[in-house]
Amino acid sequence: MNKQLLLTALVGLSAAVQAAVPLAPAPQQAQAANLSAQILTRHHYRALPLDDAMSQKIFDRYLKTLDPERLFFLQSDITQFSAARTRLDDAIAQEDLRVPFEIFNLYQQRAAERLGYARELLKQDFDFTQNESYQYQRDKEPWPASLDEVRDVWRKRVKSDWLRLKLAGKDDKFIRTTLDKRYASTLARVEKYKSEDAFQVFMDAYATAIEPHTDYMSPTASADFDIAMSLSLVGIGAVLQERDEYTTIRDLVPGGPAALSTRLKVGDRLIAVGQGAEGPMTDIVGWRVNDVVGLIRGAKDTTVRLDVLSGDAGPDAKTRRISLVRDKINLERQAAKKSIIQVKEGGATRPVGVITVPMFYQDIEARRRGDKEFKSAARDVARLVEELKKDKVDTLLIDLRNNGGGSLDEAIELTSIFTGAGPVLQERDSRGNVKVDSAKAPRATWNGTLGVLINRGSASASEIFAAAIQDYGRGVVIGEPSFGKGTVQTVINLDQMARNEKPQFGELKMTIAQFFRINGGTTQLRGVVPDIRFPTVSDTDQFGESSYDNALPWTQIKAANFMPSNDLTRLLPLLEDRHASRIAKDKDFQYLLEDLREVQQQRAKRQLSLNEAERRRERDQREARLKQREAGNEADAAKGGKPNKQAAAARKIVPQDAGLQAGERSLSEELAEEKAQKEAKDIWLDEAARIVGDEAALRKSEPRLAARSSPVPAPVPAEPRR
Repeated sequence: MNKQLLLTALVGLSAAVQAAVPLAPAPQQAQAANLSAQILTRHHYRALPLDDAMSQKIFDRYLKTLDPERLFFLQSDITQFSAARTRLDDAIAQEDLRVPFEIFNLYQQRAAERLGYARELLKQDFDFTQNESYQYQRDKEPWPASLDEVRDVWRKRVKSDWLRLKLAGKDDKFIRTTLDKRYASTLARVEKYKSEDAFQVFMDAYATAIEPHTDYMSPTASADFDIAMSLSLVGIGAVLQERDEYTTIRDLVPGGPAALSTRLKVGDRLIAVGQGAEGPMTDIVGWRVNDVVGLIRGAKDTTVRLDVLSGDAGPDAKTRRISLVRDKINLERQAAKKSIIQVKEGGATRPVGVITVPMFYQDIEARRRGDKEFKSAARDVARLVEELKKDKVDTLLIDLRNNGGGSLDEAIELTSIFTGAGPVLQERDSRGNVKVDSAKAPRATWNGTLGVLINRGSASASEIFAAAIQDYGRGVVIGEPSFGKGTVQTVINLDQMARNEKPQFGELKMTIAQFFRINGGTTQLRGVVPDIRFPTVSDTDQFGESSYDNALPWTQIKAANFMPSNDLTRLLPLLEDRHASRIAKDKDFQYLLEDLREVQQQRAKRQLSLNEAERRRERDQREARLKQREAGNEADAAKGGKPNKQAAAARKIVPQDAGLQAGERSLSEELAEEKAQKEAKDIWLDEAARIVGDEAALRKSEPRLAARSSPVPAPVPAEPRR
């Protein structure tokens, strides 16, 4: 299709967009899109042509990203867009992105209309005696056919929000004020979208239309990705949050310039930011928090000035000006950390060391510079292992829950700590070539009992590690089946390819290979299945590789040549029996299972009753269960002489709904709740520690239960190239 035909066919779309300041694509964005397409169509693991078929996929994903619950667009809007369905490929190839931007602008207009209507609804009263319901999951519903239909959806949405607050004991005045502020804040966020945001959404729609784990990253997103991987940044060391149009300090990083100054505290609000000792101050009230962060970050040893309003002061109170010198901030709270759980074993107690690894991080730039002390997940874990050895710990649990992955190199190095030298994973590229990635450490540094705890949020590099430990028979894998991401990505700097002097094109995170376990299977789609399974908490229809409609299929290649450390076949049934017997008597675990059943039942409904009497009955039933649990806790305390506050907190797995969203409560209340959650008993972790404690006890009493296996045969030639 030629450019003129494309624009002529969609001329009506421009007339429909009424945004006050329509967003428009920048020339460099169109160039970046074209360059991305050249790379994706030639070098992606699943290289697909940019044609009419791909255009349709992009179109559908673009609309799904903008309006996933079908709350904003009408069917007439979708019909109006139909001319673009097979022409977005032309828009990318011809470097003319006006059409996708016009769609984004119409989305902003529709969002403003719907949210404005929601605020108007707050002026009326609602009848909660009617027997109607609100379907809160609408992703599979048709687009509203008319304005009346979409308004009815929003009427029920607002009514549901109102009822949640009413059931939480809030009066009408509080509810009106809270919801009006909520909808106004949502509208403000929509109005603050920039050209970069629209381009990011559109390019993500293209990238994920090929395969779920391919992403486009704008220059801003690229910087955030680098920070996450290196666990360091240059700034002032303050965690910021947007609250009521103010950028608020939510936390201070220990040892950072903000904390060391002693002049900033949690709850303070930033009013303006200035660069250098004398640069002009920029008013930031109403700004998005990520834009404020962009102003505050900068080069090491440079000065940033802040105008600050105390958290308890009125908007007209006097501000104070603070000058800080930027420094490198190490995000230690996101690094690997250790703890010890004392597990009772008959009349004795066994210390189980726990190492939590939130992600497989590596400071790639520092490593390239030759910095011998570059940040590394595997190095940190090795150090923690040595510290636990000094604590006389002989049983270890690696906690990988919600670890979404990171560096493959780190996963390989981490595996070597427990297996020594040998294959860790296999990679197959788009041509069918298979290579084996091996750990090169001469010997394992931890030979004691080992367990690995995973959940649905454990993905990619986490799955590589857990699968290798399982295949070697090196330890017991515990938890729920993992995410199922069995693909390898690389990051391509588009600016380097285009030889741009300054960042303007961003980066591509592109799938280039699929990885396989050393036993020949893949973690793709199915994930790692634990040896000892816990109940599934996550909604597998919404989260995990199997939730994607275009995920790569599960497949298998030949096994690598490796020597398993142990054969756990005879050990696992004994561990399972002990686990089942223990949780059957564990009140906290049984309460957890009860709550999970309730959550699963509610998920299946996909809707909420808007009848107050019915909702109160449901609420009263939950309250009765909690009171029964508290009574049980008091009875336990009477027997033991000391209340178990952690157990009491753990028994409230599904707390009563307060109807408030993040940022609507006071900051002190939010922080207090976070602290309580951190201090509450971690039922999953405690039971996993008991399981590895059982493993250690059984190995000690009967070493033959985990005898060494026979070597796995060397692989035959890889399967034919595709």
